[in-house]
Amino acid sequence: MIEGEARSVISRPKAILLDWDNTLVDNSESIHEAMTATLLGMGHAPWPLAETQRRARRSLRESFPEIFGDQWERAREIFHQRFAADHLNGLKTSPGAEDMLAGLAARGIYLAVVSNKTGSYLRREAAHLGWDRYFGAIVGATDAEADKPAVAPVDLALAKSGVVRGRSVWFVGDGAVDMDCAHRAGCVAVLLRGQPPGEHEFAPNPPDRHVTSCADLAAFVDALTPVAAP
Repeated sequence: MIEGEARSVISRPKAILLDWDNTLVDNSESIHEAMTATLLGMGHAPWPLAETQRRARRSLRESFPEIFGDQWERAREIFHQRFAADHLNGLKTSPGAEDMLAGLAARGIYLAVVSNKTGSYLRREAAHLGWDRYFGAIVGATDAEADKPAVAPVDLALAKSGVVRGRSVWFVGDGAVDMDCAHRAGCVAVLLRGQPPGEHEFAPNPPDRHVTSCADLAAFVDALTPVAAP
């Protein structure tokens, strides 16, 4: 079987690793406000929301040195101070996300979060929503030796699961960094967003499957799940 054919085969997952922002939740307003305060505090012009959303897919420890040079740690302090004060107030859940998580967990599928948001914020947000009970691990930026799209956070998320990294693991997210991470880790790459992928948008690491919503993802898993014998 050639590589392309191998990637076309998708079977019931033993584990699903999920991105957080713009996949399970929307925290874009709080991120944008914190980023605006940071840019202004560092003497930079603020960005439009779309630019903040695009750049926020990378972790601070990777993106801030490129933006702020040797002053990046000061910029990080400004960002953290502003974001910590407001991120729970601005947190919105994606439609159908909790129902999906509850259903997948009930099927015995191991669930974990792998995000480039700072890990302490992730865990605080998950606990605030009462979703931490669904996850075997919540891995954010700086929790592993490297951040997405590196494989290290995938390995950390699976460390206590008993599941081996590979095609029995799905990586679900909304951006190129998620698709890249899935391919590097040898996992099934699932794009979760309303818009279908554009031609060559995710080259050289396209999604194996596109789903439009959390409900769509749950239905796709159900279609692959054998019905239990009576």
